[in-house]
Amino acid sequence: MLKITIRKKAKQFGKLVRHSVVTPRTGVAHQPIHAKAHELGITFIGHSSFLIQLGGKNILIDPNYAPWIFVLKRLRRAGVRISDLPPIDLILVSHAHFDHLHRPSLRAIARSNYRRFGKRPTIVVPHHVEDLVSDLGMERVVELEWWQSVKFGSVEITHTPSRHWGARIIRDMHRGYGGFVLKSGQHALYHSGDTAYFDGFHEIGTRLHPKIALLPIGAYHPESFRNVHASPEDAVQAFIDLKAHCMIPMHYGTFRLSHEPMEEPLDRLLSDAESRGILNKMLVLEEGKTKIFAKE
Repeated sequence: MLKITIRKKAKQFGKLVRHSVVTPRTGVAHQPIHAKAHELGITFIGHSSFLIQLGGKNILIDPNYAPWIFVLKRLRRAGVRISDLPPIDLILVSHAHFDHLHRPSLRAIARSNYRRFGKRPTIVVPHHVEDLVSDLGMERVVELEWWQSVKFGSVEITHTPSRHWGARIIRDMHRGYGGFVLKSGQHALYHSGDTAYFDGFHEIGTRLHPKIALLPIGAYHPESFRNVHASPEDAVQAFIDLKAHCMIPMHYGTFRLSHEPMEEPLDRLLSDAESRGILNKMLVLEEGKTKIFAKE
């Protein structure tokens, strides 16, 4: 029975690899738009990677510029080149998985930032992740537990729970994972990291009141994947639980990590949101295009 299961999984993974190899890479890079100090700027780089401009700080979340993750090819190019990034003050990493914590990307960003602007970013990670990023050229490393907060100028960052896991490889299950809520002035942004649907979304909404929610919608098939990843419908329910004003989907379209068709997550998201009467609250960002939210 075990041999049959292993063969089946190997066959499924082989299908993903073959699809990645033969699928042409698409997408173009853009110059991010500069946000003013009182504005919130959100630029989708791809997968779960974002450039956030908030409270006068330039913040990267889960930056991944990898052309390949092992044998899985990147199918959409990064929307912003590293050389076109503004001076980065902070980098947030939600967990240690290779599609979120990509060491070569982090090292390249730190080097570029220092070479162009003479400064090194600070990186914020979950607990027991410092050893994976301490040698990458950052100014300092800040570790957070769930519900812990840290301030950088006017920007407050709170580490939030999720339903996922944090191991880098197989045995290091002690590593933390989760999302972040970023607040400054009237702006409040939530990046969930990877997560399945769980009742914690209601608590995050009640305690931290995010207005904009960046939520994952891909890597949910086969059904067992929903133990650790949200389906599009799960993401819509999470958005409703959070009582946020706007949802931006992520974690789809860049790497094929599971077996649903690449175009399906977004189609299902918009269909479910329309059926619930909240289609106008969905904001789909093209890679590299900056959305500016003005002060309310």
